[in-house]
Amino acid sequence: MNPNNPNVAAQAKEIQAATTALGLQLNVLRAASQSDIDNAFATLVRQRTDALVVSVDPFFLSLRRQLVALALRHSTPAIYYAREFAAAGGLISYASSFADSFHQATTYVRRILNGEKPADLPVQQPIKYELVIHLKTAKALGIEVPPTLLARADEVIE
Repeated sequence: MNPNNPNVAAQAKEIQAATTALGLQLNVLRAASQSDIDNAFATLVRQRTDALVVSVDPFFLSLRRQLVALALRHSTPAIYYAREFAAAGGLISYASSFADSFHQATTYVRRILNGEKPADLPVQQPIKYELVIHLKTAKALGIEVPPTLLARADEVIE
């Protein structure tokens, strides 16, 4: 997690709730610079962490190649919040569809241009989520992806 992100506390709370419900232990690693990412991975290896969840942050998206390469180098399965990570070789991403979000935004623009006040428009949550799996990365990590998960994926990168 990026400690400079104002949403980090809410993200940490949600991830902690999920890991507790699954009976897993959560170790939060923080990174706000490229060298912090290297240090976080050193800690991850030292703690023998089983998997990695990269929190939502534009900073991490800008360094996706570094994050993906480190996860592969250290044989750490990782899930990411944007398709771009899987496209860069990351194992799996699960995220709201940018295309669908842009479609929702254009609907709002049309309504505003037709005279509706922005303050009167309801807040909308993403409707469509996309699961992307990178099979070459799964094989490199020694992970056999179940056929049922592959069938549910919106995209499988081979």
